Amino acid sequence: MSTVDTAVKRPSRPSRPRRGKPHLLRHVVALVLSAYALLPLLYVVSASLNPTGTLTGSNRLFRVVGLDSFRRLLESDQFPFLTWFKNSLVIGLTTAVLSVFLGALAAYAFSRMRFRGRRTGLLTIVLVQMFPQLLAVVAIFLLLTRIGELVPAIGLNTQAGLICVYLGAALGVNTYLMYGYFNTIPTEIDEAARVDGAGHFRIFTTIILRLVAPILAVVGLLSFIASMNDFVIASVVLIDPERQTLAVGLYRMVSNPNYADWSAFAAGAVMASLPVVALFLFLQKYIVGGLTAGATK
Repeated sequence: MSTVDTAVKRPSRPSRPRRGKPHLLRHVVALVLSAYALLPLLYVVSASLNPTGTLTGSNRLFRVVGLDSFRRLLESDQFPFLTWFKNSLVIGLTTAVLSVFLGALAAYAFSRMRFRGRRTGLLTIVLVQMFPQLLAVVAIFLLLTRIGELVPAIGLNTQAGLICVYLGAALGVNTYLMYGYFNTIPTEIDEAARVDGAGHFRIFTTIILRLVAPILAVVGLLSFIASMNDFVIASVVLIDPERQTLAVGLYRMVSNPNYADWSAFAAGAVMASLPVVALFLFLQKYIVGGLTAGATK
């Protein structure tokens, strides 16, 4: 037998996976993405701890560390930072709670009930959400001005009016997001409850809301973040400084570049992020389940 035939019959060794370059590439990509995400945060934190209040003095990270900018921000007589902070929390939490409740009602109706125009209505509210809110600024201003003449409590320059605008803007996308999650709940649970004599309201409040808690947490968190970060609609609706939100108020602090206190602005940005981070950590265990389970339908 020739050496060539022996080499052909010899069983080949399993090839070892190449672990060098792919692993190195993944680590490089991870480091680049981490630096891309963390560098702005580090710059803001460094600027908030810089007592000089200038942008050029903040280019070297953590060169000077102090809490003077936080003290100037909290003790300022010109800018009511604590009032802006309270307004943002009230508007954000109210918008989040009402968005979850109204979205859950609409999603339950679209998921469990069969009526004429159900599919068309669901597609319509999704299509309307595709237009940016910036296109509706003039319409919102005129609408709130007219409503304020009839019902001053929800008119222009009122926080209740701004909350109503937020609720209407987020209702469509929240309904569609919850609708996919509600469909994952078996309808046999509803049928068993109806056999025991429960109506739609009792089934919704005592059974369904507990089963869809993850998506409620996700929608509440997204609504809170959106209302806390909004600037365009809030700057148009709220006029008086005592009624403005944190985003609008912080912009006023640096609207004049010649007298802008950038350290105090960065300190306000750091303090404004604390409620969002706290709420995210509190709802973290629901977020992944709420997003992935809703995508199965």
